[in-house]
Formats: sequence, structure tokens, C-alpha cells
Amino acid sequence: MSAVDPNAPCIVGVAQFVVRPDDESIEPLEMWERVAHTAATDAAPAAPGRVLDALDRLHVVFCQTWDYDDPAGRLAGRLGIRPRDRRYSGIGGTVPQVLVADAAAAIGRGELTSALVCMGEGGASMRQAMKAGGPPRWSHRAPVPTRFPFEAPTHPAEKAHGVQPAWLTFAMRDVARRAARGDSPDAYRADLAEMMSRLTATAAANPYAWFPIERTASDLADARADNRYVGYPYTKLLCSFLDVDQAAAVIVMSHTEADRLGVGADQRVYLHATAYDEDAVYVAEHPDLGRSPAMAKAASSALSAAGIGVDDVGHLDLYSCFPASLGFAQDALGLAADDPRPLTVTGGLPYAGGPGSGYMVMSIAAMAAALRNDPGSFGLVSGVGMHMTKHVYGVYSTTPPAPGSAPGFTYEDPLPPEAVPIVSGTDADGSATVATYSVVHGRDGSPGHAVVIADVGSASEGARAYAIVTDTDWLERAESEELVGTPIELRADPRGFTVAYGTD
Repeated sequence: MSAVDPNAPCIVGVAQFVVRPDDESIEPLEMWERVAHTAATDAAPAAPGRVLDALDRLHVVFCQTWDYDDPAGRLAGRLGIRPRDRRYSGIGGTVPQVLVADAAAAIGRGELTSALVCMGEGGASMRQAMKAGGPPRWSHRAPVPTRFPFEAPTHPAEKAHGVQPAWLTFAMRDVARRAARGDSPDAYRADLAEMMSRLTATAAANPYAWFPIERTASDLADARADNRYVGYPYTKLLCSFLDVDQAAAVIVMSHTEADRLGVGADQRVYLHATAYDEDAVYVAEHPDLGRSPAMAKAASSALSAAGIGVDDVGHLDLYSCFPASLGFAQDALGLAADDPRPLTVTGGLPYAGGPGSGYMVMSIAAMAAALRNDPGSFGLVSGVGMHMTKHVYGVYSTTPPAPGSAPGFTYEDPLPPEAVPIVSGTDADGSATVATYSVVHGRDGSPGHAVVIADVGSASEGARAYAIVTDTDWLERAESEELVGTPIELRADPRGFTVAYGTD
């Protein structure tokens, strides 16, 4: 190997773990311990204990299925190690890549020599236990419940109109993208299903996937009893699946530390660049609801910092909690719909599994394995957080960066994003234009109401309002015709929200 920067950060050990529904369930803490040991063994089969003992930092991704009193400390105790830096993360789909990048940056500065990032969720076991009558008897529960670290504040107008579920907010963004492209509703839904069916082919070959099943586009798109509409245009099988028992771990260290611990050169996957950016917080605030400038900026910045273009990327894992995040990523990267490269190395969140905030630990682990099998190629991973507000990209390769060229880490706080004012539920009244919408379906699969984002006031004012539509004829049209851009009448309801009526 040619000369390498001694502090060049590289992934040396990875692990994934899945507990199937028919297997004996284990708690998240035990999952963390297992993947930590497996990742250390992956790094140095002859001396995994030395790898664990050498860890400077232990970082656990926030666990949504169990509230441990001291997550990182409990894991350190199970592993019998004393890392000087023990951390527990916040939440969001971007978190794992940011943690890896933060550790890599510290390693590059000589502040750390090695770090472990791990996650594990017991969603399926928790769901099964609750159905049986109560929570499982897992260990070390916090005596005082930990505050859930949800970072995105809730706008009063969003709360009044029920704009909280991610499947709803991503669906509204997808409808806006459809309108901007000029596609018909039926053609666009068919394209979404075809795109997502490609992910299932990868999941079917992934031994760690929760649903290792290849499905056709019609399997995913057809609304039926076992695949009801959730929020148009999404059926259940197009949405991330959270109730999984899965875990993963990644160990990153300096090139010199890898040498010291006897890690083989063919095990090392170098982080070349990371970029992070944010869009406006609330859904209606996005000036262009059909695209994400922050996603495009993060993607471009990561590739530029790595010194490559998207055509140089051999392997992709684009965050796929819902079809919108994939479609927006294709737009941000300039990928054609028929690009032959698979969009994921795992199968994506609806099919490989969407364990809380931890999916990207799985995707980074799977990407490292893919790059080891294709030496010299580049891999690009992405993450999406909150309501498609936060965006992160990472570029990896088995080829180390050139000596003296520190990896590009551009994930500091971005500039405040541009935002459109939101009109409250009691102030919206009068004529408006539909900016986007989604039809919310009940558990029986029938349409209940639509949530609309409407452009109100003059073009110079540029304000938006949320509204509810219950008219059955309008709901039917909304799933067969393009209603973005059509006029609508808003009326303030005394209960604190806005109702909307079609004008034709």
C-alpha cells in the first residue's frame, strides 16, 4: 500500500444482528454487546479483546424501545472496558453517520485513536410483549423516564391539523414532487412502486433483512386488506417498518491504530467525506415542496470533498424511510430513474428494517462489506432526519485519501434555511391554491380526510396554511386527478383549525 496519513480514519470492524420472530427474544443491551464483540472480531479475529480494550469512545444510538438508566455505561460494563468517552445520542435518521463522522474527525485531529458506534432496537419483542399484557422484563430501566429527545418543535398549526406522522409529511412532499414533474397520479404511483420493488430484490439477498422477500411493483402498490393505504399515495408496504429486533455496530480507528492492533489492510474502509445540511423545520415552510435544496447541497458537498462525481460511485445506500426520500435523493444526485446501480446495499427501511434512529449503522456496515468485496470502488450513504429536514451524506472507499489531504467533514451547523410563513388555523380564511396534499386513510383502508397545504395571499406575501378536507368527492378526485394548483376555499373553524372546500 502507498503512503497513508497516520491519522487517516478508517472503519475496521462491522457487525449486524437480527432476532427473528420465532427466535428467543433478547433485550437491546445484549444486542449491543453481541454486535460490539462481532465487530471487534471482524476487525481482528485473533485479538478482538485488544480492539475493545483500545476503544477511546463508546457511542450508543438512542434506543426507542427501552429506557436504560446509563446506556453507554451499561454496555461498557458488559464489555468489561473503560473508554474515556461514553456517549448516548439524540434521535433522527442522520445520527449514525454524524456520529461516525464526528469520531473520524476527532481521530484525524489526533484526539481519539478509536471509537465504536452501535445501535439495537427490540421493537418486535416489545410489541409482542405489550400484546401479551405488559412490557418485557428487561434490565436497568431508568428510575425516572428519560425525556424523549425529539428535536423538531411542533408548530401549533401542524398540531391542530394532525401533521405529525412521518408517513403523512413525506406523502405530501411526494405529491408536490409529482406535480412539479407533471406526472399523472397513476403513472407516478406506478413509478414509486417500481422504484421500491428494486429495493426488495436487495433485501431478499440480505441475511440481516427483516423481510428478505422480493416483491413486485404491484405487490407494493395494490391497496388490499394486508396492504391498506396509509396516507395517499403510500400503502403500508411503501413505508418504513419500525417494529424490528435488529442491531449493528461500526468500529472506526486511525490507520496507525489499525496497524498496531493487527487489522488487515483489506479490512479497512476509509471515510473520505461527510456533509450535512438542513432545510426549514416545518413542512409548509419549504419554499419548493417538491425538492430539497439542503439535500442537494449535502450530496454535492460530500462528493466534491471526496474529489469524485456521482458517476464515480460504485455502491449506493440512499435513505428510504418513504419513497419521497429516495425520489428526492435521485433528484439531488441527478440519477436517472433507470440508473442500473441498486439504490441500497441493505434493502432499505421498509424491507431490511427501520430500527428507530439506527438504520444508518446497518447501512454503513453493509456498505463497508460491499466495498471490501469491490476494492478501490466508492460507496455513498445518505441519511434523512425528522420530516425530511436534516440531510447527511458520507463517501467511503477501501482506497485511503492521499497523504496530506484530510477528509472533508462539513457537518457543522448550517445557515438558517429560507422559510415560508405559516398562517395559523384560526387566521386562514378566503381563497387559496392547493400546494400539496395527502389523503389519510383509516385502519379499514377507507379514506377519512385530506390534509392540504395551501398557498394563501399574494405572491409577494408567500404564506401557507394547513387545512382539512372531508368532502368525499374531493377525496376521490385527489387520488385520481392532479389537484395541486387548483383553487380552494379556506374557512376558519371555531375548534382551532382550518377547513377547506373545493371550488368546482
